[in-house]
Amino acid sequence: MRIKLTWLVLLTWLVLVSGTMLSIAPSHAQTYDPRYPVCIQVNEWGGTHIDCRFTSMPQCQASASGLGFCFANPYLRREPTRPQSRVYRQG
Repeated sequence: MRIKLTWLVLLTWLVLVSGTMLSIAPSHAQTYDPRYPVCIQVNEWGGTHIDCRFTSMPQCQASASGLGFCFANPYLRREPTRPQSRVYRQG
């Protein structure tokens, strides 16, 4: 009976440790910052993450340099444009 209890405890411990190890993984919040027009998707061991903090495509491409690729921010917040008023000169 003692041998079965030891194996049961060992098996339980093994399952708990395995579950804990499998659930631990680095994570990055994938944020599409609406203030910046260009994002980078970085490919890393264990997955990818997206970082939107670039003001231009050349700036992003200089930072990417083989780590990932740059793309236009799909959630860019554009300021509403007001129609330009026309100024007429009377001459």
